[in-house]
Amino acid sequence: MSDLRIETFVRPGADLGPENPLPPLGVGRDLHVVDNASSGIPEEMLRNIVYGRVPNVLPYTMQDGYNRVRTPRQFRVAILENEILRATFLLELGGRLWSLVHKPTRRELLDCNPVFQPANLALRNAWFSGGVEWNIGTTGHSPFTCSPLFAARLVSPEGVPVLRLYEWERIRQVPFQIDAYLPDGSPVLFVRVRIVNPHAETVPMYWWSNIAVPEMPSTRVIVPAASAYSFGYGGGGLARVAVPEIEGVDVSYPTNIGKAADFFFHIDVPGTRPWVTALDETGKGLVQVSTSLLQGRKLFVWGMGDGGRRWQTFLSEPGRAYIEIQAGLARTQLEHLPMPPGAEWTWLEAYGLMDADPSAVHGPDWQAAVADVGLRLEELIPRASLDAELARCTGWLDSPEGSQAVTLLQRGSGWGALERVRREASGEPPFATALAFDDDSLSAAQQPWVALLQSGTLPALSPLDSPTGYCVQPQWAGRLERFVVDEPDHGSRWWALLHLGVLRYAAGDRMGAQEAWRLSMACTANAWAARNLAFAAWEEGRFEVALERYTQALEMQPALLPLAVEAGQKLIAMGHAQTWLDLLVGLPDAVRTAGRIRLLEGQAALETGDLERVEPLFDGSLVVDDLREGERSLSQLWIDYHVSRLRRTEEGKALPASEALERVRRDYPVPAFLDFRMSSKA
Repeated sequence: MSDLRIETFVRPGADLGPENPLPPLGVGRDLHVVDNASSGIPEEMLRNIVYGRVPNVLPYTMQDGYNRVRTPRQFRVAILENEILRATFLLELGGRLWSLVHKPTRRELLDCNPVFQPANLALRNAWFSGGVEWNIGTTGHSPFTCSPLFAARLVSPEGVPVLRLYEWERIRQVPFQIDAYLPDGSPVLFVRVRIVNPHAETVPMYWWSNIAVPEMPSTRVIVPAASAYSFGYGGGGLARVAVPEIEGVDVSYPTNIGKAADFFFHIDVPGTRPWVTALDETGKGLVQVSTSLLQGRKLFVWGMGDGGRRWQTFLSEPGRAYIEIQAGLARTQLEHLPMPPGAEWTWLEAYGLMDADPSAVHGPDWQAAVADVGLRLEELIPRASLDAELARCTGWLDSPEGSQAVTLLQRGSGWGALERVRREASGEPPFATALAFDDDSLSAAQQPWVALLQSGTLPALSPLDSPTGYCVQPQWAGRLERFVVDEPDHGSRWWALLHLGVLRYAAGDRMGAQEAWRLSMACTANAWAARNLAFAAWEEGRFEVALERYTQALEMQPALLPLAVEAGQKLIAMGHAQTWLDLLVGLPDAVRTAGRIRLLEGQAALETGDLERVEPLFDGSLVVDDLREGERSLSQLWIDYHVSRLRRTEEGKALPASEALERVRRDYPVPAFLDFRMSSKA
């Protein structure tokens, strides 16, 4: 009997902490930028790789306030279950499919991380490993991966309970929904995804379902493809390669791969059914299949190097390891696809147990392995049946005729409701779906914008408080402009100018943004505008102004860790390492002892030649909670310190840096707790 219920479970988990109130005006280098590509890359793919990229994640703010202190935490989950499968979804964390158990064999089909440990891998920083993550909007892990989605219960006309997850994506300004259900007796979980472009212009679009499965020496990933586009994280670029063997290495066995890598499989035979599976020594494991719109398939591995192994334990617990098999709209995860005006994209995914012939799966004939899995997949869920299921359930994409009413289980953010209210106030057409973004979802972040819509005014706000949510849609510009021109200052004009500056900055008007922030400071001195002016000055190479503004901002908000981190990074980059060390003295202990601040102190001390101040950082206690994927700062600090030490102690001789580096590599290997390198060693 198919069932849907809401429960809670307790797992060790870190605290997500507060969101960063600073608007993300810039981001670090995207690891997935293609610096070079081989001659075998199609022109269309190269165009899609350039198309639609965003310079930052505005209007979202960063989720970087988490830590690594795990305590028992309750998580609210939705459980879909029938006689064969039990699926568990984390409602408060992007609606992630956390667990999929095959009940007859008691087999967990996914990598179900026993802990919740955020790390800096997503668009908004916080990300965690395990389960199936739903990624929309732009390249990278979803803005919602550590945020609640709207969740609702409905019943299909056939009486099947459906879990509906949905939200309003703010970068592309589109609604999307995920309908998951398990009919009686179904051997697969159905997941139907729908994205609607409500605009009169084309929108760049992106979707990937990222599926974590256990990594074991016997695991083999099989896809109906004979080639792939490989992408390495050490500057190797994008190249077309034959699979499964590359230079004598069978990459379909992930533990054969030495370093972190992506393999985007090229399913090139027209009409080939898109699927991917990861199977153990018995030929069993998870299989994911979809209707044809979801054409891309991918394998991601951390690799067997020291850095890759460290990342595995950093994200979970020692002794656990995972890989990701993924499915997306484009051939690669580096691309955006143009979504036409008014378009609606819908597809159906299915997840279940693959039980294939182990002699074929692990035999020497790749095509025989592919054929065996394909045959057994057709027995599990025939292609015609999956296509028919998509057509059948299209009738209840909005409100299913003859079904029970939709029951709201959880609210997501209020931004969809704000956009609905804005459209109503502006006389614009509503969304092209019946998804409920109700007024009760509006929170403190949206209330000033609602007031601006309804009365043309803003409430008085203290500059000591963190700013509320940012809006960068051009439709808000006129209302903010009128407010700052027409209204006297009642304690809210500084706020309006601050947000107007962010809106202008997002639109590419850097001069207009800085003008607004200077006027905001003239109205009421505030750390937020001072920081924005500092960042803008740093971007333009006006380093003395940047130094002055960062110092000013820190004086007003010394306890704001993200501000201290950014100021330290920029001051060191500008050649003001000693100034940063001097500023550290005035920061609260809670800021000074944070792992990221300790790292910056070490980097600055190294720049000033104070090696004695660097050495204590290597006692094993230095942990940077939000270490970025691909970041080498910890290992580089170790290497640079020992290079400097060797050159200093070489009996007064000027030891060449290259010789010192070779000696460090040979005699002073990077300790495991500092080694997060995803590619070849530095």
